[in-house]
Amino acid sequence: MRILLVEDDQMIGEAVSVALKDAAYAVDWVRDGESAESVLRTGEHQAVLLDLGLPERDGLEVLRHLRLAGNAVPVIVITARDGVEDRIKGLDFGADDYLVKPFDINELLARLRAITRRQGGQSAPVLSNGVVELDPATHEARCGEVVEVLSAREYSLLHALLLRPGSIFARTELEERIYGWNEEVESNAVDFLIHGVRKKLGADVIKNVRGAGWMVKKAL
Repeated sequence: MRILLVEDDQMIGEAVSVALKDAAYAVDWVRDGESAESVLRTGEHQAVLLDLGLPERDGLEVLRHLRLAGNAVPVIVITARDGVEDRIKGLDFGADDYLVKPFDINELLARLRAITRRQGGQSAPVLSNGVVELDPATHEARCGEVVEVLSAREYSLLHALLLRPGSIFARTELEERIYGWNEEVESNAVDFLIHGVRKKLGADVIKNVRGAGWMVKKAL
C-alpha cells in the first residue's frame, strides 16, 4: 500500500516514514501544501497522512480542494491543532480520521489499517478471499493449515491483491503499491515476490492471467 505523507517537520517526517516502511508501507514524503496538491492529482496513493500547519498552503485547504475535485482517497489528519473546533473542521472538510500530535506510532498504524479495511469494503480485521487470510496487524498469512509470516514486500503484494479479490493487477500497478519514489525496482521484482508468497502458501494462492497480470480468486 502506498502512502503520501505530507509533513513539514523534519524529525516527525523521518520518524513516521521509517515506521511506515517498517510496517510494509511504501511511503512518499512531501513537505508543503502546494507539492501535496500536485502529487495528489496523480492518483498514485491509497492513503494520505496530512499535517495542517504547512508552508505554501494550509492542510485544510489541501483537504478541501482534494474533496472538491472528487478525490476520495482516505485521509488521516495528523496535527498539533487539538481544539474541538479544529477537529470538527477537519472532519467536515473530508478527513476520514484525525490524530493529534504527539501520537503513538502504533495507534497511527492501527488507524491506517482501519481506513484500509473500509476502503476495500472489508469490516473484519483479517483480509480473506475464502482461500487465504492475511492479518495486517501481524503480517501472518494462512492458507489451509499453513501459517507463515510474510516479508514486508510479500505482505504488501498480497495485501494489494486481497483488497480487490477477483481484480487483475498489472505489473506496474503492483510496483506502485509496493515501492516508493526513491526505491529502485528491478525488472523481475514482482515475479520474485510472487514466487516467495507461493513458496510459503502454495502455488494456487496467486493466479497468473497470461498477458494481463496477477490476481487472487474472489470469494464465492
